[in-house]
Amino acid sequence: MNQTARLGLLGLTIALSACSVLEGEKIDYKSATKGSTLEVPPDLSQLSRETRYAVPGGVVSANALQAGQAAQPAGPQTALAKMGDVRIERNGNQRWLVVSRPADKLWEPVREFWLENGFTLALDQSNIGIMETDWAENRAKIPQDIIRSTLGKVLDSLYSTGERDKFRTRMERASDGSTEIYVSHRGMIEVFNSSTKDSTVWQPRPADPELETEFLRRMMVKLGVSQEQAKAVASASAQRPPAARVATVGNVPVVQIDEGFDRAWRRVGLALDRTGFTVEDRDRSQGMYFVRYVAPKDDKKEPGFLGKLFGSSEKAVPPLKYRIVVRSQGEATTVSVLNAAGAPETSANASSIVRVLAEDLK
Repeated sequence: MNQTARLGLLGLTIALSACSVLEGEKIDYKSATKGSTLEVPPDLSQLSRETRYAVPGGVVSANALQAGQAAQPAGPQTALAKMGDVRIERNGNQRWLVVSRPADKLWEPVREFWLENGFTLALDQSNIGIMETDWAENRAKIPQDIIRSTLGKVLDSLYSTGERDKFRTRMERASDGSTEIYVSHRGMIEVFNSSTKDSTVWQPRPADPELETEFLRRMMVKLGVSQEQAKAVASASAQRPPAARVATVGNVPVVQIDEGFDRAWRRVGLALDRTGFTVEDRDRSQGMYFVRYVAPKDDKKEPGFLGKLFGSSEKAVPPLKYRIVVRSQGEATTVSVLNAAGAPETSANASSIVRVLAEDLK
């Protein structure tokens, strides 16, 4: 099928789905690698992980909760509820699981969870505590209209939502032997790139906290919590966390957050996951994330999937290494960017990183 016909059918599908909304259980993902007809958006910022950054025990994977912290009442910004050995903690629109089991006992069940939900894994590295799905399409967003019902699954591959999602799972060991599980979402959307609407490009779309929460809820069920309990706990509301703001301190761009280190550390980690940074290493004792960053192109134009496949490819921009530093004094936290040598970074890239993080932390 040529590009014009495919785009015409895409437009018809979108029109027919105007009233279709993702609600509750309407999730049915199909990974890109499970069929030859599902276009995969170009990954604008992901890079392969390096296996030399293995978890050495405490520094990389330990989210060093202080002894007895789990038994203490939650602060005003964090809510938690426990079901058996699984509890969910919340800070605004961010949620994560805390499971009273070692990470090596959770890796395989969590891996099975993503496979059972229709995903394939593009990254599966227990040594750094990260797994990531391939791009996938939520087929439940495609309406069961009269055309699709009549033609059946013979032409099912012609239908597309024009959206792709991927999810990253990060596990961190706590000092009390439990494991924290974070799920972050990244999304892409296919849009026309000209007034004639004869070609498209893939563009990032905002992370969806509701999707993250839904998969955490389903993961709770996989780990032994009943459907009713998981649904009630995941839907409970929490207070909005303090907003983040961009500032300049000593000519260095920073993000300022009005909360203490523990909560700020978690929020920054999730923000890095959501925005697609490659986190090579992390050292909570120093409040430092070691990341790789690819600066966006100045012209803001990205070729479509077929263009990337058959067109002449430009020389790839080499990634730059930075350190994201989280420093706190009481209930005030500053997030700044250092270069690979550990010196304050004042370049345009540092300003871009700070803005990206602040936008997600709002």
